[in-house]
Amino acid sequence: MAIPLLFVLYIIAYLDRVNVGFAALQMNYDLGFSSTIYGFGSGIFFLGYFLFEIPSNLILERIGARVWIARIAITWGVIATGMMFVKSPLSFYLLRFFLGLFFTSHISSQQFNVLKP
Repeated sequence: MAIPLLFVLYIIAYLDRVNVGFAALQMNYDLGFSSTIYGFGSGIFFLGYFLFEIPSNLILERIGARVWIARIAITWGVIATGMMFVKSPLSFYLLRFFLGLFFTSHISSQQFNVLKP
């Protein structure tokens, strides 16, 4: 039962990363963002992801994949939902950074869950 759920989470993660580019088409106009602001905000996701990947994996090993995958899904959903309240470049930057931060260990937790002895 775990494999179909993990597959769905992987597909949603892929769609989330791809859709940020499509969102730029209307979001830049509506919020008055330049392509530089939007590009930096899109890229700051990976800064949070990079900085917290190792600590996140250490926590994953300590508390287990099931709890960690649930944490990822919940915080990811909350932050992604919060994106609809973006009104300024700062709020966009913060939410993208936190999305990357809370998304760390997504793939490694899936692998840990499937490949555990």
